[in-house]
Amino acid sequence: MSDNRENVSNGGLRIVFMGTPEFAACSLKALIDAGYEIPLVITQPDRKGNRNKMILSAVKQLALDAGLEIAQPVRIRRDAELIARIREIAPDMIVVASFGQILPRSVLDIPRLGCINVHGSLLPMLRGASPMQGAILAGHDESGVTIMRMEEGLDTGDMISKVACDIRGKDITEVGTILAEAGAALLTETIPHIADGTAVYEKQDESLSSYAKMINKKDGMTDFSEPADVIERKIRAYLDWPTCYSYLDGLQVKFFRADALMDEQPDGEPGTVSATGKNFYTINCGEGKLRVYEQQLQGKKRMGAGDFMRGHQLRPGDRFTVPE
Repeated sequence: MSDNRENVSNGGLRIVFMGTPEFAACSLKALIDAGYEIPLVITQPDRKGNRNKMILSAVKQLALDAGLEIAQPVRIRRDAELIARIREIAPDMIVVASFGQILPRSVLDIPRLGCINVHGSLLPMLRGASPMQGAILAGHDESGVTIMRMEEGLDTGDMISKVACDIRGKDITEVGTILAEAGAALLTETIPHIADGTAVYEKQDESLSSYAKMINKKDGMTDFSEPADVIERKIRAYLDWPTCYSYLDGLQVKFFRADALMDEQPDGEPGTVSATGKNFYTINCGEGKLRVYEQQLQGKKRMGAGDFMRGHQLRPGDRFTVPE
């Protein structure tokens, strides 16, 4: 092993880290554990939760625990003071993972080894803001993580390394954990190759690219006119937020666990309850039926289908709808 590689593994690189959610915190922890010098961590501003309590990002909490300097720009491209601070630090590399803001050229050009991104898909598939949810929604059995060199385009830079992971039947919480751990390990394996010049940079094939758009609250709403397997994937993809939801007697119902019965033909209009069992009920969909096991009625706690049916007196023929 070269002296340079040994220097890298002992923390010889100065890395500015940018990220926000738990997915990113996993990569930050891996860099800390590997002994890299991290003079600055940049994350999204704190947000208000219930009762106006401020919620810290997972990255900020980890940085606080590690005693690292933290910056929280509203818009990094407009924050001249922060950009000047990064220039002052003169990092060897900037590592980005689910930061939530697009970096301007004035930042991309600062580190001598460039800016690299830990992206939660097998690029060029599922560029954009929600690649993990996008993989679930598309019904992919496999996804993964790509380490890429950043440029001004959205996830269009050269690929440096990849790792594939089995996500068959998993929900977004499970997929997030799998890809976060895989991405953190891949990051620490890849950085030494970037530092010593042995990394191979591969152009993305634009003909294979796809895009995972930013999710909004209304994406979770369903009137059950779609096929049951599509709705079941929505439940898994949107489990954390915004959840897959509909309305019963004017009250919102969030769905958390269900199976798609694609071999059963609907016997009523989409949204109508087809049958009830001890611990489940089925809903007619545009194609097939959805068997529901767990949900949450507005103003109530998350509960199993049995308790829900007893409390709401759910019967065949009742219908889930969406507001006009």
